[in-house]
Amino acid sequence: MKSNQFDAIVVGSGISGGWAAKELCEKGLKTLVLERGRDVQHLKDYPTMTAAPWEMPHRNRIPLDDKLENPVVNRCYAYKEDTAHFFVKDSEHPYIQDKPFDWVRGYQVGGKSLIWARQTQRWSKYDFEGPDRDGFAVDWPIRYEDVAPWYSYVERFVGISGSYEGLDTLPDGEFLKAWEMNCVEKEIQKRIKASYNDRNVIIGRCAHLTEPKDVHLAQGRGQCMARNQCYRGCPFGGYFSSNSSTLPTAAKTGNLTVRPDSVVHSLIYDDQKGKVTGVRIVDRITKESSEYFADVIFLNASALNTNLILLNSISKRFPNGLGNDSGILGKYVAFHNYRGSINANYEGFMDEYYFGRRPTAVMMPNFRNVKKQEMDFLRGYMTFYTAGRAGFGHADVPFGQDFKEANSTPGPWSVYMMMQGETIPKESNHVTLSPDQKDEWGIPLLQISVAYDENDEKILTDFYEQGEEMLTKAGCINIRRGDSKQSPGLDIHEMGGVRMGRDPDTSLLNGFNQMHLAPNVFVTDGACMTSTGTQNPSITYMALTARAVDYAVKEMKKGNIS
Repeated sequence: MKSNQFDAIVVGSGISGGWAAKELCEKGLKTLVLERGRDVQHLKDYPTMTAAPWEMPHRNRIPLDDKLENPVVNRCYAYKEDTAHFFVKDSEHPYIQDKPFDWVRGYQVGGKSLIWARQTQRWSKYDFEGPDRDGFAVDWPIRYEDVAPWYSYVERFVGISGSYEGLDTLPDGEFLKAWEMNCVEKEIQKRIKASYNDRNVIIGRCAHLTEPKDVHLAQGRGQCMARNQCYRGCPFGGYFSSNSSTLPTAAKTGNLTVRPDSVVHSLIYDDQKGKVTGVRIVDRITKESSEYFADVIFLNASALNTNLILLNSISKRFPNGLGNDSGILGKYVAFHNYRGSINANYEGFMDEYYFGRRPTAVMMPNFRNVKKQEMDFLRGYMTFYTAGRAGFGHADVPFGQDFKEANSTPGPWSVYMMMQGETIPKESNHVTLSPDQKDEWGIPLLQISVAYDENDEKILTDFYEQGEEMLTKAGCINIRRGDSKQSPGLDIHEMGGVRMGRDPDTSLLNGFNQMHLAPNVFVTDGACMTSTGTQNPSITYMALTARAVDYAVKEMKKGNIS
């Protein structure tokens, strides 16, 4: 027990887990990070980071047997031959779908921080106020003002590119130089602005170093080269990941221990002491069980795995899962609706082109039900669009001189628009543990029952109507709707199940991400979210994590957590 004793334990090494480790270590706590997957070291373990397509056995395509064996992960846009080693295979880690749900996972040191889309937008005050105003979830126990300084804190360290816009619906942050829109995107922006007074079109904000500062260079990171190979692991450290940033920073303190191949079985609740004392794991390779102990536990296993761990943390005091007197653990899971898209063509600008492979799109903050309920559906959606020209070498003409000339110039402009819709947390959207099926480590399989509802369909319809109208006014032609009909989960933005709130009867966590009934346990990954907003969530997880660690350490020094 003494050799396995730490000041703090962090479960998970992804975006929020990396931040918890960094903050705890920098505040002087001997910290153990438990990661269920293999070890991945920055640079050393990015085997395809500079590979050309012809250097891969299948020219960066997934072979048929893999597609048949792993249908869920094969539906993920980032899963290819050059990135497959960073993704969980369906066949190796099964789960139960009561309703269709595509659970995309990355089990390795760094987690999904190696394969995330890197889009980072702050929430606005309207997002934190939304549930209380509209009545679709319990009231958030915090407001934008509580999180704003922590947004700034993590943004400066991460490195966020963006433009200063002064919007109350999408607050500005601590930005590096913004990426630039191309000529057609600017033309669409200009025309939408002229046609609407509630539609703000701005360049996307993303965790890419356009102009590295000293804080980034000190991490060993360099400028983003716009190569569009991010999901392989970046040799420049040009985008933020746990592997290139927070974990190395934590290691420099001398206070970090990382134990990969550690499948967390449950948190240990001591009925006599009336507190959580540690974490029980099963070694991924040897299948041997062991226990680790600490005064404070940060649970950052990713939203659904965090729910699984808490549901499986059973004791005499908590027979239905840790802290689950209310019975709502695992309930009110929500996600983002990505189903809708619109394609169009744009005439003109044939003498214009663009540079590089920009890692972000043009975006428009939500304009539906922002300050009050106005529509026949709850909440709304963000909108993203990009414009580009068909690539070289695709002209369909006969061989000869015409072929050479046609394929020496890019094709016409096209426009792609997509939605990111907020879904409403519902009790019927939930996860439970299988009563009779277990994985190879003896842990119950997660049983997922999450689906779209009528509200999601209404948001989808509104996106189509408004998107077509905006693109028409912007001068687009040949406008076509698309519905991916993808299952929930493929958005990879699952949230909730261990939500924050003011009342222990209706929430699991308080305003500092601290469990109401297990005060030395903090949850700061997606499981903590009371509602989803319309923004990409990762920067909010980071800010909430840094804030929660600051609070936890102060409480430990006061003797309130021990």
